[in-house]
Amino acid sequence: MEKEEIFSKVLRAGRRTYFFDVRATKAEDYYLTITESKKFTNDDGSFHYKKHKIYIYKEDFAEFKDILAEMTEYIVNEKGDEVISERHQKDFKKEVEDDGTRVTEADLKTPESFTDIDFDDI
Repeated sequence: MEKEEIFSKVLRAGRRTYFFDVRATKAEDYYLTITESKKFTNDDGSFHYKKHKIYIYKEDFAEFKDILAEMTEYIVNEKGDEVISERHQKDFKKEVEDDGTRVTEADLKTPESFTDIDFDDI
């Protein structure tokens, strides 16, 4: 059974919430838990949460911190810090190369672009 949190912070990010909790071992040493809680809505309108938890112990802090900083720096350097995602931006339109012209995926979805499927063939 987990012990009570000693120090906690919460990061709310859309449907996800991240909990950062300092906890104590039986020997009263500290460690960190990071919990991701993601909200899912059922068809009937009710909802449930899925949680994922990682434990980080003091002996791993320095290397964990260094790798996390390296990875986040790499992502920001490669892609910038602007969020470009269909999930995050409702008006996001992905550009697709089509015969050398730039068009959006919505432009490509014409009735002529769909294939008729005869389920009797299956």
